Amino acid sequence: MYESFYGLSAKPFQLKPDPNFFFGSKGHKRAMAYLEYGLAQGEGFIVITGEVGAGKTTLVRNLFRKMETEKILAAQLVSTHLGSDDTLRMAAAAFGLPFKDASKADLLTDLEGFLRLCDRQGKRALLVVDEAQNLAPSAVEELRMLSNFQTVDKSLLQTFLLGQPEFRKTLNGSEMEQLRQRVIATYHLGPMDASETRSYIEHRLSTVGWRGDPSFGEDAFAAIYDYTTGIPRKINTLCDRLLLMGCLEELHDFGSSEINEVIRDIQQEFDLPVSGADAQITSATVPDKAETRIRLENMDERLAKMENSVISVLELLKQILSLPRVNKELSKRR
Repeated sequence: MYESFYGLSAKPFQLKPDPNFFFGSKGHKRAMAYLEYGLAQGEGFIVITGEVGAGKTTLVRNLFRKMETEKILAAQLVSTHLGSDDTLRMAAAAFGLPFKDASKADLLTDLEGFLRLCDRQGKRALLVVDEAQNLAPSAVEELRMLSNFQTVDKSLLQTFLLGQPEFRKTLNGSEMEQLRQRVIATYHLGPMDASETRSYIEHRLSTVGWRGDPSFGEDAFAAIYDYTTGIPRKINTLCDRLLLMGCLEELHDFGSSEINEVIRDIQQEFDLPVSGADAQITSATVPDKAETRIRLENMDERLAKMENSVISVLELLKQILSLPRVNKELSKRR
């Protein structure tokens, strides 16, 4: 909706992980270096942890884009509280192998046969497990057992484990000693700092053709960082809502007041309804008549701008539909 208003080719702050928007902060560059190092080693486990929304999945998507697919066959699975047998089934499914009604023995046999076939074809297999914090210890142990499939001189399967910080507790368990011995690198992906947050926003905007419209004041970047603490997904959510509001209200400059307004809207959406008792407690904070009148006037102004935006869109649609070629195409479809 707001892309055309600001002259952008696409949405810059979508929540879907997209390697085209990959931003190399200090942390993301280092995490990528660990993943590339792991690929070069061709064996063992690489563990990447990070907070929710830190960009772990985008990191792997970017790795896949750079990967030599003629040499590496990569598969990705997302863990959702899987047990050991279900993890094997998901691994088989990720590589396109039959898994329904298969016994554990059949799954292991099929997986080993598949991995050896890859090796004969000059390829090696990579399994990327996302949301690894949801894996039971027994499921992690099954993944370790898969790393036992080897030829005389090399492993047939390499595994990357991506998870939230609590996954480290699983790895530090007493029963995980054998797995820890096979982890060749581990890295925790932290949030970006204030400077990187600004560069991240400008990078995503520039990727879709931003030419300075809308503009962001210094106080706007500071307010965004204070709220998001440098977490990419939180930045995307906030900035997407900011651009939507800017489009509806025909804004071309953002400062801290606009940022804080969007933050309040987001926070209010998750507030619980006020009970009768709570309403009595908060009644003393009800604004007076003068303040209420000012708020209503501001709301009327915002609604008027939104109405003008809708009218403009309708007028544009009328112009498009009036074009001869459009009418001709519509006639053909009828």
